[in-house]
Amino acid sequence: MVVNTIHWFRKGLRLHDNPSLKESIQGADTVRCVYILDPWFAGSSNVGISRWRFLLQCLEDLDASLRKLNSRLFVIRGQPTDVFPRLFKEWSIKRLSYEYDSEPFGKERDAAIRKLASEAGVEVVVRISHTLYDLDKIIELNGGQSPLTYKRFQTLISRMEAVETPVESITAEVMGKCTTPVFDDHDDKFGVPSLEELGFNTEGLSSAVWPGGETEALTRLERHLERKAWVANFERPRMNSNSLLASPTGLSPYLRFGCLSCRLFYFKLTDLYKKVKKNSSPPLSLYGQLLWREFFYTAATNNPRFDKMEGNPICVQIPWDRNPEALAKWAEGRTGFPWIDAIMTQLRQEGWIHHLARHAVACFLTRGDLWISWEEGMKVFEELLLDADWSVNAGSWMWLSCSSFFQQFFHCYCPVGFGRRTDPNGDYIRRYLPILRGFPAKYIYDPWNAPESVQKSAKCMIGVHYPKPMVNHAEASRLNIERMKQIYQQLSCYRGLGEPVRRVTFQNLPSFSSLCLHKSRYLKHRYETHTHTHFQNRFVPYGVAGNRSQPGNTGRKAGEGGDTPRTGRQSVARHPKWDLNPRPTGEQDCGPTHCATAPPDMKQLRKVKKNKNFSV
Repeated sequence: MVVNTIHWFRKGLRLHDNPSLKESIQGADTVRCVYILDPWFAGSSNVGISRWRFLLQCLEDLDASLRKLNSRLFVIRGQPTDVFPRLFKEWSIKRLSYEYDSEPFGKERDAAIRKLASEAGVEVVVRISHTLYDLDKIIELNGGQSPLTYKRFQTLISRMEAVETPVESITAEVMGKCTTPVFDDHDDKFGVPSLEELGFNTEGLSSAVWPGGETEALTRLERHLERKAWVANFERPRMNSNSLLASPTGLSPYLRFGCLSCRLFYFKLTDLYKKVKKNSSPPLSLYGQLLWREFFYTAATNNPRFDKMEGNPICVQIPWDRNPEALAKWAEGRTGFPWIDAIMTQLRQEGWIHHLARHAVACFLTRGDLWISWEEGMKVFEELLLDADWSVNAGSWMWLSCSSFFQQFFHCYCPVGFGRRTDPNGDYIRRYLPILRGFPAKYIYDPWNAPESVQKSAKCMIGVHYPKPMVNHAEASRLNIERMKQIYQQLSCYRGLGEPVRRVTFQNLPSFSSLCLHKSRYLKHRYETHTHTHFQNRFVPYGVAGNRSQPGNTGRKAGEGGDTPRTGRQSVARHPKWDLNPRPTGEQDCGPTHCATAPPDMKQLRKVKKNKNFSV
């Protein structure tokens, strides 16, 4: 009996470590490698031109690799449920193989295809190779529930069998007598389409910073591992001005599209770590970064609402503001904060930004400044990021907005101080915001504080050539911390990370305007009673109020402008353990607090001053 097979590429766009493809070839007479391009999806999905270009480059590279094996890639347009019944009959298919997809949409789609294959008498071969572990086994070990803390996840995988070694690459020897029927009109019928054919306007499109494909991925992996000292001592939160730029050894988009096997990367790291004694340990090591990827995949696999707030059992229901105008300014890099705008400009131009840059813009959009839902930010990342992955993207946004996994909402990234400490000279901003190139380093992060003469010299008047800051960060962040504090106080199950969150109604949550009014009354009360003066002078959060004694400040004297636009005197810092607003008589306290007339608890103050990460 003649065995004709189809291998269905989705992710896993590679020939190395592709167990489902390898098994499909064994004992087969013919094999056709298929990629199905849904025209409706191409025209309506929230995916930008950079990601489409990367995908098409991956397909072109895969086709070129298959040509060396006297085979070709068949790119077919249509919906899988319409395409496969036709192909099963037309090509007399007996076997279908594909890589296991752990995400809810993928599992639903694959179940429909398995049913069609069964009806057509087609054997289905499915193998796991996009993740290090079998996620269903992790969930089974956890009593049928996805682990919702990284520590619990690590405990579970420590009880599992070792990661399977990568299978050999598909070569002429592996192909053996298996052939691919290819005809002269193949390119016309099954060729990789161009961006123009998909309806994109490529006029003015810059060259790709990240070329797609397995060939590029393996080249980058070798370069990556050549930096032995860096790899062995990798600790993710460390960042400098050079790391803000796209690296020739960056791998994340290639892991996302499966051009690079995560198992191959894992075992290459294992070999390197054996040769180098000193290395960092999870969660900061490169091992740890692979495991974070697995963690979010595991959390999402049985939760079809993982990318939504409503109906998502692990997501805090936060009453975010709807502000399309503010969202557009953030997405288009028009916030008036050069650090934020440079990051969003790089994202739009290149399709990649450093992970801590992602943290900064995510915090700014959500709980830091604009109080806009993480779902909106996730959609922008999905459109623009080359490595945007449904599970990891949604999980990261929930994390950074303190909607799930992470609850330390009082940690806030300053849109001025954080960038200034990373790149004091402001070269990153000058690269992506050339309009600000003429500003000296002293004002590059807060050009609104530059004297008019400096702005004229830089040929950039703030409010004319470059926008003024859209918010007062110092005030907005403090008010948002207060909102988050009150939200979490209403969660009856707020006991620690990873607990399922029940739905609550925030009937008594103050509005932004009421918080502003409350704040102004408090400031008036403080000025009248002259209290907390010592407290105010002793402690201001790093990177927020611009105290000369704090790291990352440029050494300006008082009154010459701080890290954020502000009016009046510097405000005191707020910590979740303190409530600096005066309470109405008879109102019950919730935990350790200070009212406006009470002296500060210096013991508590010293504890918090030791916490250098209070305001990042």
